[in-house]
Amino acid sequence: MQNPTQMSQSIRAHLFISGRVQGVGYRFATVDTASQLGLSGWVRNLPDGRVEAVFEGVEEVVEEMIRWCHQGPPAAMVKDVVVEYEEPEGLNRFEVRRFE
Repeated sequence: MQNPTQMSQSIRAHLFISGRVQGVGYRFATVDTASQLGLSGWVRNLPDGRVEAVFEGVEEVVEEMIRWCHQGPPAAMVKDVVVEYEEPEGLNRFEVRRFE
């Protein structure tokens, strides 16, 4: 079977997720889900209560992750997901970042 990255070009999606998304395990569930899907990128909490995330990978898989972000983990209550598409940076792993 072909590697999915050979079938499609990589894309990058930059998301801002609002609602009850901090203190409910959203970041760590995002890391688990993105890692299982083979995506690269990062996720972090923002001071205004939103979660910010970047996903890089095959378009179909990134879109699947974006759909997941609209639900999040069971304790989350997502109100809105804003998606901006950008040029991929070639990230090679998925991690939690701290807001600086």
